[in-house]
Amino acid sequence: MPLPHLDRPLCEPVELRPGTGLRLERVRQGADAGITTPFPHYHDVHELVLFGNVRGDFLADGWRYPLEPGCIAFVPSMRQHDFTLEPGPRDWVLLQVDAIAGETLAREPGLERLAQAFCALPGPRLRQRIGQIAEWLGELRSDDPLALPLLTALLHATVRAPLIEGDKLPGDSDSLERLRPAIERLRRDPANAPAAEQAAALCALAPAYFSRRFKQQIGMAWSEYVRTHRLHLASQRLLDSDRTVSDIAYGLGFSTPSHFGELFHRRFGMTPMEYRRAGRARQADPPG
Repeated sequence: MPLPHLDRPLCEPVELRPGTGLRLERVRQGADAGITTPFPHYHDVHELVLFGNVRGDFLADGWRYPLEPGCIAFVPSMRQHDFTLEPGPRDWVLLQVDAIAGETLAREPGLERLAQAFCALPGPRLRQRIGQIAEWLGELRSDDPLALPLLTALLHATVRAPLIEGDKLPGDSDSLERLRPAIERLRRDPANAPAAEQAAALCALAPAYFSRRFKQQIGMAWSEYVRTHRLHLASQRLLDSDRTVSDIAYGLGFSTPSHFGELFHRRFGMTPMEYRRAGRARQADPPG
């Protein structure tokens, strides 16, 4: 049974476990993988994606970059971004780095490129080196003394890759920045997300203007964005914790577990418990 949402951590809000400085995950999808559902989002971590086989687009900070096999995408902490992937077989390595650790690394000489989102395409030799370092890093716990030196080496290798040119998307980037206070409030406290009027006030905008601009810039209404953000956090907590479905539902601000279950099924095509069982079975026996 295809499980596209279990296979797509690229669109999810991220919560690294306390004390975890980085997370590395390998994802491989088969020929039955469908086109991805866009969800523009922010998160605390710095994100590096090492693509294998892929076609689609990477969107970040108002720019669109074409994705091609072997390319790299990088997004600094708290930058709005999304990935739209074409259907079919694809694979990538996802590396997420704690915001503070990533910002410290970005200040190192030679890593200035990490201050901005970028897309790049390494040549065969550099791609092989990047893959080897990622392989070594994936074998370590995040608190291993070798993890930080390997991460630093990996980032130094990725910034050497030639950049892929992007296309400026239509729209006012300043307007997107004006929406950030509302999104940051949601990210900090998803259980007590502000209503549309409160979100507008946080952004110093009139409610009608806020709603119109949010829909134009993000592609969905504020209430829909809040609901989607919470559901994706819930999907992560179902796989990464042993908390009950009720605890997860109430902890993210859903009115009742049954209402949460209905919304979750509508989004992911299965109940929360089915999702947890399927996800853990996938983790125990990853696709080859």
